[in-house]
Amino acid sequence: MATDTKEVKASSRFIRMSPLKVRRVLDQIRGRSYREALIILEFMPYRACEPVLKLIRSAAANAEHNNGMDRTKLVISQAFADQGPVLKRFQPRAQGRAYQIRKPTCHITVAVKSAPDPK
Repeated sequence: MATDTKEVKASSRFIRMSPLKVRRVLDQIRGRSYREALIILEFMPYRACEPVLKLIRSAAANAEHNNGMDRTKLVISQAFADQGPVLKRFQPRAQGRAYQIRKPTCHITVAVKSAPDPK
């Protein structure tokens, strides 16, 4: 079947979070089943879990709607966070100086595919 090897992707761009903090969440779910990943993300204490959870649900919906895959058999094959543009802001400091504040953004991509049937 062609749908077994096909990967379905979903991406979210310009998320106002550091890519390092998002990667720590993505490392926990990479290679796991769809249901297992949802459970793990539900109970992790990090703020990065919310956009990643939404993105995994979106990838599963794409796989189900566009490719006719079964949600229960999906596995997260790829999950990565790339650095986006950095928003630069300035804070006034003592003696007329300006202190630069860097607000990082990231682009998150998640790919799912159907798990092979055990034979």
